[in-house]
Amino acid sequence: MKKFTPTLLVLFTLIGVLAGLYIASNKQQTILITTAGANKVDELMQLVHYNYVDSLSMEEIIEETMPKILNELDPHSTYIPASELEATNADLASSFSGIGIRFTIQEDTINVSDVIRGGPSEEVGLMAGDCIVKVNDTLIVGDICTEEYAMKKLKGPKGSNVKLSIKRYGEDELLHFNITRGDIPLESIEAAYLIDGKWGYIQVERFAEQTFTEFIIAVAKLLQDNCEGLIIDLRGNGGGYMGVALQMANEFLRKGDVIVYTEGVNSPRNTDYANGRGNLQDIPLVVLTDETSASASEILAGTIQDNDRGTIIGRRTFGKGLVQRPFEFKDGSAVRLTIARYYTPSGRCIQKPYTKGDDEEYALDIVKRYERGEFFSQDSIHLNDSLMYKTSIGRTVYGGGGIMPDIFVPSDSTKYTPYLSDVLRKRFVAVFTFKYCKKHRSDLNKLKTYEEIIAYTAANSAIDEFIKFAAEKGVELPADQERQSRLMLARPLNSNIIYQILGMLEHIKYVNLEDETVLKAIEVLNNGSSLPYAPSDSE
Repeated sequence: MKKFTPTLLVLFTLIGVLAGLYIASNKQQTILITTAGANKVDELMQLVHYNYVDSLSMEEIIEETMPKILNELDPHSTYIPASELEATNADLASSFSGIGIRFTIQEDTINVSDVIRGGPSEEVGLMAGDCIVKVNDTLIVGDICTEEYAMKKLKGPKGSNVKLSIKRYGEDELLHFNITRGDIPLESIEAAYLIDGKWGYIQVERFAEQTFTEFIIAVAKLLQDNCEGLIIDLRGNGGGYMGVALQMANEFLRKGDVIVYTEGVNSPRNTDYANGRGNLQDIPLVVLTDETSASASEILAGTIQDNDRGTIIGRRTFGKGLVQRPFEFKDGSAVRLTIARYYTPSGRCIQKPYTKGDDEEYALDIVKRYERGEFFSQDSIHLNDSLMYKTSIGRTVYGGGGIMPDIFVPSDSTKYTPYLSDVLRKRFVAVFTFKYCKKHRSDLNKLKTYEEIIAYTAANSAIDEFIKFAAEKGVELPADQERQSRLMLARPLNSNIIYQILGMLEHIKYVNLEDETVLKAIEVLNNGSSLPYAPSDSE
């Protein structure tokens, strides 16, 4: 049988069918479609509706059909049911309504891992380390305590109230808090600080509504502290609003520089140019990427690379070069439909290859990169010579599969002993550090920097406590791995504890001390070589 490949006409016709079927009379026994040029999908849906042997919910059928249709188009066109649209959009909003905590499920209980500054929970005195036992007098522990169930119980409209019963370490009785849900700010830049007193490091988690404003404020503070150059970390940044990435890129480029252009069969070519009013046109710049940097992240990295404005360091990016536009329906659902491809200034589309209708193969691409050794060796990456392009000064770059960095930094797997790999995989480190913070919280809360926490965990034998904890869980430390494993355990243990006690900024400061990609960026900036040079004739 020939495989059915729907068109956009099919998609919109199907939406029309949904409305039409509910208007039509259920009493009609037969139906004869005589409209010239009637769509076959329209015919099929009506035939099923009026003639099928069993009763059917046409709404359910269409809800199940929508994702399948979009799946046949490309990997990024998606259908979002009305029930999921708010949560989907919340990731890119500047705030959301809630009680203002981050939590994990530990031993079938909601454990508060972080209380968001300025949120309703902080106002009433909720603390990291608290365990939520009841919500509105309903017990919420045991097998029913899943992340989805917890979110359902804790979420609610702005202004609504929720009563929490808390078990706090050191308290014999449950503590009770009445919390009024409110707007919770979402920061997309959680780390911005000076490294070595002169290089500004900014981690951009995603491109959300307020990201550009956050970025400008962060840069202004760094410049006030005599920042001499910037490291923009886009590792783990899956994208977001393309317009925000364009705003950020504009800050670094000269007037008339191409930032990006988009084009599709139904979307005429549209080119975005730098307006020349950016305030960072001359500052030394390094951009960090990895295999999870996608979409808007790749636009920013690609335009910096193609305009020879800075150096890209890290690993090859994800490879998403498709532009989606949201279309909402009256029932509150929506589709994000791919309307164009975007192209970097040199003319390359960095979208990696895909087969229509095969989302599983597309999703496994990252796994296959890992298996081929691409995370560990630049020689394992095979670039397509037919997709070769030139930057503004004649450097060679490639399309067809992400942004290849100017300087490749492999993922270092040599630091892991089999023991450490085992305990990390089983999440023993995460569980232990949560318990450790609860046990020592009164002391830890007095500490203000990551240096103080490192000194505290060393003095209080955190590594010894962990080794004993893992052994009780069935993982013994082999004698021949003990010395190396002890050296390696300090970093994951300390980084988790630092995050839980001091938050993201101090956590990132600590992690960056031995981050090879960050260290390479510092080296490039110290050498004054962040601005690419034109290749010689022999290159």
